[in-house]
Amino acid sequence: MNTVASTHPAPLLRESFIELPARERARSLLDAGTFRELLGPFDRIESPWLPLQGVVCQADDGCVIARGTIGGEPAVVAAIESAFQGGSIGEVSGSKIAAALELALRDCERGKIVRPVVLFETGGVRLQEANLGLAVIAEIQAAIVALRRHVPVVGVIAGMVGCFGGMSLAAALCSYLVVTKQGRLGMNGPEVIEQEAGIEELDASDRRRVWQLIGGEQRTATALADQLVDDDADAVRAAVHAAFAQGVPAAHRSEQVDLFLNRLAQIDPATVTPETMRDVFNHHVQNVQHVQNTLRKEQA
Repeated sequence: MNTVASTHPAPLLRESFIELPARERARSLLDAGTFRELLGPFDRIESPWLPLQGVVCQADDGCVIARGTIGGEPAVVAAIESAFQGGSIGEVSGSKIAAALELALRDCERGKIVRPVVLFETGGVRLQEANLGLAVIAEIQAAIVALRRHVPVVGVIAGMVGCFGGMSLAAALCSYLVVTKQGRLGMNGPEVIEQEAGIEELDASDRRRVWQLIGGEQRTATALADQLVDDDADAVRAAVHAAFAQGVPAAHRSEQVDLFLNRLAQIDPATVTPETMRDVFNHHVQNVQHVQNTLRKEQA
């Protein structure tokens, strides 16, 4: 498990990353003084569909796009605001993220590397704009896959809303995922699982159990996330810097199909527990280390 510790001498001096609104989260990741928002609230690009259903719009549609620099290099941050419609993705908010990534891709293809970060805080598609939201989530996913050939795409899942639905697939496509213990990652949220499979499958009110299964610590321990950090703006920023310093991985998680199919084959769905999931991962790590040690001895 990879961890990035805070550099603050005392916890009381920490600035909670989770408690920051999306705009300030994006600002905290960019180098000081470089934050520049694109299509902000004063541009008033709002959802045309929510008013038709009696929902009050937000002027930025719950998504902040910021340009600036990270570690002195050009960067773009897309931050989803969980306080608006649970961070759900609609036509406008999703298009802002997809367009930001596509513009970064265009720059990368021209030789100007732009570092992309997506701050996931979303339950997935906005139900009031379901088909349009799903279509634009597919565009986000395609942009991440195209962009990660040139530069690492870094995702952050920090807050209590977590990352679910189609956006969980987008998060899984990122080169690196930074998570906190409070963050959650899953295709379906606990309430959906309980509703569809019954309380015997999962009691959504059992918060301890939910976080044991899909919380940030568990996702890091089972290799579905890369860095576990404290809820501290400095620690999150340090983890994002460290992710970019690693460069593009030799194989992205979504490209390691055989590896994950092999792990799934070792799991009995009737007896899945957080511990059995970790055991499968740890067994794999031990096998890899054994093979690596054997190769080193043969080469010596």
